[in-house]
Amino acid sequence: MILSTTPQIEGHTIREYKGVVTGETIIGANFVKDFFVGIDIDYETIGANGSMLMVATSGTAVVI
Repeated sequence: MILSTTPQIEGHTIREYKGVVTGETIIGANFVKDFFVGIDIDYETIGANGSMLMVATSGTAVVI
């Protein structure tokens, strides 16, 4: 897998565009403490005190 932030990949020709791909995750800044909170974690409540981090990504999948 090659990751790029440019519309071209040097030395490669893009043969096919597969479409838009996205990903999201919410992770605990203190995962040990958050693990013992329990299975039913309320991300909004925990996030209010700064112990959670949300990461969202998007891009275009291609075949080279």
